[in-house]
Amino acid sequence: MRHVGRIEDTPDLDLTTRAGLPPALRALRDSYPREAWAEHANFNGLVSFWLDRHLMFRTLCDTLRGDAEAVQGGTLDSDRMQARLSRYGSLLLQQLHGHHQIEDTHYFPRLVGYESALARGFDILDKDHHRMDALLDGFARAANGLMQGQVEAGRYRDEIAAFEGFLLRHLEDEEDLIVPILLKHGSAGLE
Repeated sequence: MRHVGRIEDTPDLDLTTRAGLPPALRALRDSYPREAWAEHANFNGLVSFWLDRHLMFRTLCDTLRGDAEAVQGGTLDSDRMQARLSRYGSLLLQQLHGHHQIEDTHYFPRLVGYESALARGFDILDKDHHRMDALLDGFARAANGLMQGQVEAGRYRDEIAAFEGFLLRHLEDEEDLIVPILLKHGSAGLE
């Protein structure tokens, strides 16, 4: 993505420490509250598709973390967890990489044109994607280590839980920035 501004490396903007987007970047979201999104005329199509993708990522993380916790609690067989990890972990990695790539190369540059005052927010999200690559790598190493018997379920669970927390923060911030833009301007020319 072409950066339109310089993002300072401050704790309040870093994915691993921030509690949300700065107030100036939430101004449009305040005009389009989350609880009213589904009723908006521009919700169907790209917005609902985007939110469904995010729901899939949330569900996959919850499933993977829950499976590790179930193994630790003795309610799920380790072999069953590994089979599910192979399927759902691969799906999470592949789909998340593809999702971020199309956002960075297609959607973010175009959406900045709709609301240039929010360009800093897109830089933050782009930076999140790069930070998340390292977090995904840590998750993949822990998952592979678990599958090869070199990592215990507890360590793997810690990796997926940490990644899940960062991903949830990113998804919420991304939705708070992008969905109001799409509701306001529609998605013509983006799909």
